[in-house]
Amino acid sequence: MKQTAVEWLIDQLTEYNYLWLTDKPDDMVAFLSIIPQAKEMEKQQIMDAYDAGLFDGSMDDVNDRIYKQYYNETYKSK
Repeated sequence: MKQTAVEWLIDQLTEYNYLWLTDKPDDMVAFLSIIPQAKEMEKQQIMDAYDAGLFDGSMDDVNDRIYKQYYNETYKSK
């Protein structure tokens, strides 16, 4: 599976121990708590971009299933 930019950034921060450089545990908890929101925002941006690229906007039900399938097949972790 491909990684999204947010997933890549999290991996980089983890690999190089940037998440653990703070001496304030609350800062780390706060950072970790926003990861799901960042992933959801990026997911919505990917779906919006995919949707905008489709030619026929009259097939909204089909388009909704298509971009969700595209996202899940391309970026969803097992």
